[in-house]
Amino acid sequence: MMKLRSVGIVGTGMYVPEKVLTNAELETMVETNDEWIVSRTGIRERHIAAPEQATSDLAYEAAVKALESAGLAAEDLELIIVATVTPDTTFPSTACILQEKLGAKKAAAFDLSAACSGFVYSLATANGFIQTGMYNNALIIGADTLSRITDYSDRNTCVLFGDGAGAVVLGEVPEGRGFLSFDLGAEGSGGALLKLEAGGSRLPASAETVQGGKHFIYMNGREVFKFAVRVMGSATEEVLRKAGKGKEDIDLFVPHQANIRIIQSAMQRLDLPEEKCVINVDRYANTSAASIPLALVEAAQGGRIKEGDTVLLVGFGGGLTWGASVLVW
Repeated sequence: MMKLRSVGIVGTGMYVPEKVLTNAELETMVETNDEWIVSRTGIRERHIAAPEQATSDLAYEAAVKALESAGLAAEDLELIIVATVTPDTTFPSTACILQEKLGAKKAAAFDLSAACSGFVYSLATANGFIQTGMYNNALIIGADTLSRITDYSDRNTCVLFGDGAGAVVLGEVPEGRGFLSFDLGAEGSGGALLKLEAGGSRLPASAETVQGGKHFIYMNGREVFKFAVRVMGSATEEVLRKAGKGKEDIDLFVPHQANIRIIQSAMQRLDLPEEKCVINVDRYANTSAASIPLALVEAAQGGRIKEGDTVLLVGFGGGLTWGASVLVW
């Protein structure tokens, strides 16, 4: 039987747009206030893409840094996966646009759509390609410009979202290192709880869909919150079991940054102290597929992860979907 290679993260990079939108600024746009937003979500500010920036532009900035960090030239890159729900265009894919920008002529490229779980889904996908020897390396990017699909007159959703991109390069690593396990799942029955209704083949763009606000994020906050708390716990337990690890083995917990209360609930279930958890939702808000890589890259570059550490990633999102992974750094 073929021996599978060990696959891990060998380079990291991130990018957020310059413009910052604070809670105080949102107070001038909708009926809300800083205290209400912070107490319910933990969010203080978010970054917003400039009018001329698209998702591929954010992805490019993060990608260049990740390749540099991995010591890998773009022309030696073999696979590009961009996890996003806000592609530049339906087709060509954002990954193909990025491939051209990077000059990664040899790389296969595609987008993956699993909302906020997209980054972990992409890691699992690329892990399989490299494990089996089909490819030797891959560039995985979680990138979203949620500001383009956010209704800034809806106070229930506009406070929650931001823009950004996080990137990692995957490659072969020594045995015992890298990804130990994945747990991916979906609950399509909950699809209507978090959706972008129009713009697809079911409801193509029209004057009516635009007037009806159907090109903006719709979310049933209460039900999504309940789903998130439930699957963050169950996915974490399952992915640790698959890795042969216990809660006490976790050196760093990197959850999807949607809401501080969901993160705190997961920490309680894992009996984890705050110093073992990455929290940056206060500065970036929910950036969908970019959320986990932004947190992971910040932690890695800030010296919070050392070689040999056991890292747990877990996210949930539209679909509904969830994804978790355990890796040894």
